[in-house]
Amino acid sequence: MTPIFLQISRKIFNGAKVLSPSGALPLYDWKRHGSSIISRKESKKAKKTVLIYLQIDGQPVNPAQWNQESPWIPTLKEKDSEGLWKTIPYERLYEGYNPDWRIFARSTSDAKGPAMAFLASLDALKELKAEPNYNIKVIMDFEEELGSPNLPAAVAKYKNELAADMLIIYDGPRHVSNQPTLSFGARGICEITLTTFGPRVPVHSGNYGNYTPNPALRLSKLLGGMKDDNGAVTIPGFYDGVVLTDEEKQILKQVPDDENEIKKFLGIAAPDQVGTNFQESLQYPSLNIRGLDALFIGKEARTLIPATATAEIDIRLVPSSDPERLIGLVKKYIQDQGYYLVDNEPTEAERMKYPKIAAFQSSISYGAFQTPFNSETGIWLSKAMQKAFGKEPIKVRTAGGSIPISPFVITLGIPAVAVPTVNADNNQHAENENIRVGNYVEAVKTFLAILTEKL
Repeated sequence: MTPIFLQISRKIFNGAKVLSPSGALPLYDWKRHGSSIISRKESKKAKKTVLIYLQIDGQPVNPAQWNQESPWIPTLKEKDSEGLWKTIPYERLYEGYNPDWRIFARSTSDAKGPAMAFLASLDALKELKAEPNYNIKVIMDFEEELGSPNLPAAVAKYKNELAADMLIIYDGPRHVSNQPTLSFGARGICEITLTTFGPRVPVHSGNYGNYTPNPALRLSKLLGGMKDDNGAVTIPGFYDGVVLTDEEKQILKQVPDDENEIKKFLGIAAPDQVGTNFQESLQYPSLNIRGLDALFIGKEARTLIPATATAEIDIRLVPSSDPERLIGLVKKYIQDQGYYLVDNEPTEAERMKYPKIAAFQSSISYGAFQTPFNSETGIWLSKAMQKAFGKEPIKVRTAGGSIPISPFVITLGIPAVAVPTVNADNNQHAENENIRVGNYVEAVKTFLAILTEKL
């Protein structure tokens, strides 16, 4: 079957070509809604329907930071004797590939690789003259990296078209060991933009230092007070409602994490102490400072007091999290530090009245979801994975990242399980994103096993 797996690989991640149907796709009925595409294929005598979610978009990239001609040209590479990635001819894929080779290009792993692997699995299914014993529906999301703002409305509007017995998500990295993995949950996400204000315009730090409050310093103190030295959020009530039973802790310990290897991979000596181990840490809501801005750094630094300082914050949600409550707690914390909050720019009257002013803006992208290991979906997918690889997959209770699945779970009332396939060290959302060739091939193998597993 290897030639089938590889015949489509040259087309991986080639811009708009990702939407080009493979030989198998004319069997499908396609419908476009805004930023999503819904397709459907019915099987004879099928009693069940499986909805498949594919993410199609990717993050912006800076070509100057890539170690190749262009991030939009898929480039095959292998490691040399010094451990550096060197370009090799694409044709070598057809001469007997090395599974440790990698294809470097924008969005290779997050998430056009899984989408292309799914198309290749349909080609393989057609060549085998086989078909699943269940109906298939596929929804492709083109705005996942934007928080899927239009997805909840689309799911509600097309509730009947999307109706299914279960949802499978073909997205995300495998466990760091790169063993076959199933993920039974994911955290949700909401965002906060916080801006502190100083002088109306940047002013000279010599002429006005010691007199004009510095918004960057004030913002730093606000952010620093949100967590203790162990990385735990100090805002009262932030972790309320999160309870891990002894049984749940035992389930989490079954994931074969090597904490030393994780720290080595991250380049850190010690982790934050929110949970007692890596898996436990993912069961709690998190508060992350994902971006800071005031004035200039490096060669552009100037002797100025900035007019504003801004922090971009994301809060990862767990099933027991209420995003509005958590946003409200952060907002109250800021007000308790003496800040008057505005929506955007303060007025002149507000500047003259309030010593501490901050702009607070927030949004909610989507909630968390979680499905039991012993659900019908979990048992069925485990069987397919055992058939493909001869062993039980690693089962992750909650993945750290966020995917827009809660609208399906809530609106359609169906369980969801993710089937991650890409290598964990894929540099997603960063320069030199890549997919391991062996992971791409095994993704096709995984999806084909699921397509042929009886439900």
